Amino acid sequence: MRSTITDILPPRVKRGLAKLGDDIALARKKRSLTTMMMAERLGVAKSTYLKLEKGDPTVAMGTYAMAFFVLGFPDLLGEILDARRDDQGLLLDVERMPQRVRTPKSPRPL
Repeated sequence: MRSTITDILPPRVKRGLAKLGDDIALARKKRSLTTMMMAERLGVAKSTYLKLEKGDPTVAMGTYAMAFFVLGFPDLLGEILDARRDDQGLLLDVERMPQRVRTPKSPRPL
């Protein structure tokens, strides 16, 4: 029997997706939008949209991106892993810096 993505997701990731779904549902309600209105604006079936609000990991990333757009957060997806805010990545860059910098040797004439 093959495992599905829901079987192998770490608990923290599952909780994160569930929270994201709850946050999207809350934003939808604040804007007085029904689930059917959201589904139509996202171009998906109502059942797919309901999965999104439940944090189902099988929902396509494009559906989440469209939900962000419809709710008024068009740039949110592009900022999630912004390299300028990647503290661990910046520390790794510093660790990889060479101890010394040398000028390159000029090639010998033939």
